[in-house]
Amino acid sequence: MAAIHHRYATVDGHRLFYREAGTPGKPVLVLLHGFPTSSFMFRNLIPLLAEDYHLIAPDHLGYGLSDAPPADEFGYTFDALTALTAGLLKQLGVTRYAIYVQDYGAPIGWRLALRDPAAITAIITQNGNGYEAGFVESFWTTVWDFHRERTPQSEAAVRGALTCEAIRWQYLTGVADPTLVDPETWLHDFALVSRPGNDAVQVSLFADYATNPPLYPRLHEYLRASQVPLLAVWGRGDEIFGPAGAQAFATDLPGAQIHLLDGGHFLLESAVDEVAALIRPFLAKL
Repeated sequence: MAAIHHRYATVDGHRLFYREAGTPGKPVLVLLHGFPTSSFMFRNLIPLLAEDYHLIAPDHLGYGLSDAPPADEFGYTFDALTALTAGLLKQLGVTRYAIYVQDYGAPIGWRLALRDPAAITAIITQNGNGYEAGFVESFWTTVWDFHRERTPQSEAAVRGALTCEAIRWQYLTGVADPTLVDPETWLHDFALVSRPGNDAVQVSLFADYATNPPLYPRLHEYLRASQVPLLAVWGRGDEIFGPAGAQAFATDLPGAQIHLLDGGHFLLESAVDEVAALIRPFLAKL
């Protein structure tokens, strides 16, 4: 099995944790996790790709094993998380890379691409939205209500996403055989978001999610202009970002490879071999 290194780097005064595998000099794939997890979500995918690629999977600030400064000491925004990710890649000497984005990792990946389009060799999006079409209204209503008016009631509603039951729901919904999903996944995530003060970090990012849909027109323009190779591997049972979110990429990238797989929001927990089998030939063509 490929060796996976567990490393730390200090970027702009913040200690970031990242997993690294594969041989430097081979094509780079940067793995960007979503809410409420960390690079832990890639623990099973990394060994399947490490023979052919140089893999880097950071924990965003406030997540996993990275620093989590209090929300009143650091402005948690997607712009800020993107800047830290770009700083880490610069420190590691990474100038050309493909991105794998999921959930929150998508708006970070889109910002990286818009900051430096020439750096991006390909995009793999796994339940990582880039179009209005992908939002499942039953899930997002509470978030949009929070954006329209931040009140104790609307904040309490979004805080519901931080409960153990809500995180478990994210992992199991849409999975045909829930016994394939290790309960340690949601217990691991719940323990980390339950650290003192981390709830305020998450609420700050819930609020800043309002900045992401307005970014979509620039993203779509980038996709049309660049025709960057894109692979969408999507859990068709996801009730956060539905299959329409995957299919929408064909609007601006007619050559996009779009695969709807049996699974949910965290597709790698139940279909990691299928995902890896799609990634290998996709990246091999670059």
